[in-house]
Amino acid sequence: MMSQIEPNMKNYERERIILQCINDNADLHHNGLLKIIVPQYMAKTTFEKTRNALIEKEIVYVEKKGNMKFYVITPNYKEKSQQRLEKNTNKTYHDLKLQIKKLNVDFPHKDIDEKILVGTTILKSLLLTDNGFTILDSIKNPKKTLYRDEHLTIQQLISQLFKIIKNDVDYELIFPTIVSYHQANVPQYVPET
Repeated sequence: MMSQIEPNMKNYERERIILQCINDNADLHHNGLLKIIVPQYMAKTTFEKTRNALIEKEIVYVEKKGNMKFYVITPNYKEKSQQRLEKNTNKTYHDLKLQIKKLNVDFPHKDIDEKILVGTTILKSLLLTDNGFTILDSIKNPKKTLYRDEHLTIQQLISQLFKIIKNDVDYELIFPTIVSYHQANVPQYVPET
């Protein structure tokens, strides 16, 4: 069974194929690249979606020469992706602190489905943000926890979220649903056979 956070291997395989073709054929423009990839590896629309995803992730950028498009793998991608991860993680972290503060007042006034959706969404964001700080810690200095305060604050925010849920009149319906949803985000021990 594939969890919700496991990568879709087809997408990554397609991205790798396009990156490999760009890397091996730097002098080929859009149509030349298209002839290599379509239909041998994927359909044209799949190529376009995958190429757009690579551009959106800033892994590849478009260089125009005359009326032709050339795709170039982004130089310094490692540094740029780290900067983007740090920026997004910090923005999300500060936003989550405000959301939890506001949730204290707003939560009781929502209907049950909204409470489940909000609780699930915020818990998922907290866990992903903590993962972001863990990745940044491992990149910057694997022997030290540089984001110790942020990890601790996220731990406290998760606790606050569960207190808000626990104190709600619909606790018996909300809590099991949220925990059930997040089973995919916590380790599952499967003994070797």
